[in-house]
Amino acid sequence: MGMEKMEQLKKDRERIEAVLQTLKKQAPLTVKQEKFCTDACVERFLRARGDNVKKAAKHLRAVLSWRDNIGTEHLIADEFSAELADGLAYVAGHDDDSRPVLVFRIKQEYMKTHSHKSFVRFLVFTLEVAISSMSRFIDQLVIIFDASLFRSASQLLNLVMATLKLSADYYPARLHKAFVVDPPSLFPYLWKGARPFVELWPATTLVQSLAMEEDTLGNDPRAASLRYESSASVNRAGGGSLSSRFSFTVSGHDSLKPWYLNTVAETSSPSLVGLSPHTARSYSFASPAARSTPVKTPQRAPRTPRPSFLQSPASALFSLRKEGQQGGGRGEKGKEAFMAYLRLYRRPYDEMVYRAKMKPPLGGLVSIVSPHVKAPPPSMLRRHGTTSHQQRF
Repeated sequence: MGMEKMEQLKKDRERIEAVLQTLKKQAPLTVKQEKFCTDACVERFLRARGDNVKKAAKHLRAVLSWRDNIGTEHLIADEFSAELADGLAYVAGHDDDSRPVLVFRIKQEYMKTHSHKSFVRFLVFTLEVAISSMSRFIDQLVIIFDASLFRSASQLLNLVMATLKLSADYYPARLHKAFVVDPPSLFPYLWKGARPFVELWPATTLVQSLAMEEDTLGNDPRAASLRYESSASVNRAGGGSLSSRFSFTVSGHDSLKPWYLNTVAETSSPSLVGLSPHTARSYSFASPAARSTPVKTPQRAPRTPRPSFLQSPASALFSLRKEGQQGGGRGEKGKEAFMAYLRLYRRPYDEMVYRAKMKPPLGGLVSIVSPHVKAPPPSMLRRHGTTSHQQRF
């Protein structure tokens, strides 16, 4: 086993050297380009191109020229102050495997008021921040699209496809998983028609957060949250008791209901025998004499189900889903996969915490100047005839 591993490492090293030699034959690499073309970077391009040296070298050359044109070395946070203040796209944290998790809360109006070039620059800046926050042995990330902010399924499709295409073309083998949370009702149908043209569609999953909240509350009674709601009758002078300032609402537990809304299993009154949820409303206005009479609900005979074309074997011919692939689906596997990222998706956005994750020069001028500014020695100050603040006082 050890010999086979050594031979595999030797072959991988030879392929990496072949890609670098092909790049240098085409054109000499600059210092920044050589710094970008690390062994891990070349391995990702080889992995994306099926270990083909020529295709990987061609792809890597295109990415190098693209990075020079877009100016990735000059992207700083000062250019996207409004986007960072609103939290349109940010790194929410890291998953259990130390992969950075990006949350996209881009609104529908943003796509209308900004050009495609500005959107691409903001997207590249966010990806660069996520890559800079990776540990040494991590090279993939996770993207979560908050689709609840979109009313138009077509505009959401343009956003998702543009993001996945940019990731596949200029950040190959970087995307681990992508989730589209709470998309419009028409989006799944548009996605089925467009996903054959998206290279990363097998890694993309459509999920519904409401169904997950119900499952979480149903399985774990401790998941019920206490929500504090401010009362409108709070005295500005600070008077009143504590109970008048906050009201507690416990989600996931049934509150006290009137007797006529309770089911037969929940009540022990003999006068409610035969009561059903369908007749409870009208039965509540009945007289006490009528309440003592059992109510019999009519039972319908079971109907024979009609043959449906969607349930026929011929429907398999028109299905776009491939066997063994869960990309773009809403199945249980996609729901279970998203449960690991649900806490990061619900985590509130904090601009200061996100800016703290930006390494120079991505953080802007403040992050570049502040760590390197040092007070001059006293000898230099006396030489120029000036005194420092500490010497004055």
